[in-house]
Amino acid sequence: MPRNFLERSCSDWVRAGPPAHGVQLLRAWFAGAAFDRHRHDTYAVGLTESGVQCFGYRGTSHASTPGEVLVLHPDELHDGRAGTEQGFGYRIVYVDPARVAQAARDIAGRPCALPFVRRPVLRSARLARAIRGAFASEPRPLAADSIVLHFAEALMEEAGEPALEARVDVAAVERAREYLNSRTASVVHSSELEAISGLSRFELARQFRAQLGTSPYRYSLMRRLDLVRERLGGPRPVVDLALEAGFSDQAHFTRLFKGAFGITPGRYAKLTGHVRAHRA
Repeated sequence: MPRNFLERSCSDWVRAGPPAHGVQLLRAWFAGAAFDRHRHDTYAVGLTESGVQCFGYRGTSHASTPGEVLVLHPDELHDGRAGTEQGFGYRIVYVDPARVAQAARDIAGRPCALPFVRRPVLRSARLARAIRGAFASEPRPLAADSIVLHFAEALMEEAGEPALEARVDVAAVERAREYLNSRTASVVHSSELEAISGLSRFELARQFRAQLGTSPYRYSLMRRLDLVRERLGGPRPVVDLALEAGFSDQAHFTRLFKGAFGITPGRYAKLTGHVRAHRA
């Protein structure tokens, strides 16, 4: 996501992206008192990255250390401060509860209450993956759907709420897949896939993953990366190829390309260019 930078002091810092499709990302570091008591109207699910993160929540003081996840529910008062002189760093994802409720309904197969996680600090590999995955995603509608679904599944698991096993409408998933194959140079919106497949966005995301092993967003991203990869090593600049495939800028494209293929597009272009020249 595009990020705005807010400097609180010479040492503390906050980097926050704007809300997009019911999701907002924030990363910060504080040396002492971070913020006074306040409340959000969203879920706030964070991952402590360094130091000791202390906070008051639901009448009790809590501490989170590196690798631990904190879960704050909507409209609950809390504060924040460093637990040691070394300060603390964390990243956090704010998720619209209405979106979580929609996803939870599709996961459970029935209307249900918002998942409530009783322990505000916990070791959860699934929630930690969801947080890291949110920061690695693009600010796209399909990416937000995937993020919300992952958080809803993880929150329901921690709350001890059973999920309905995904039943796959093979024809619906195939229609969505073919549509994504035909839209490698444009932003695909969730409503488009809902119309094409006849499934809700979260039903489709679960069934798509069950049948194809990945999310609609990830599938779309890989097809766009494949499109650029096929053209690397040719006469056209990498930045032009990236923009044509719908990436916001070359830096963003480079990060996603390396994450997918383990090599930068510049190096890949040189390697494939050398092979083409040798064949010629």
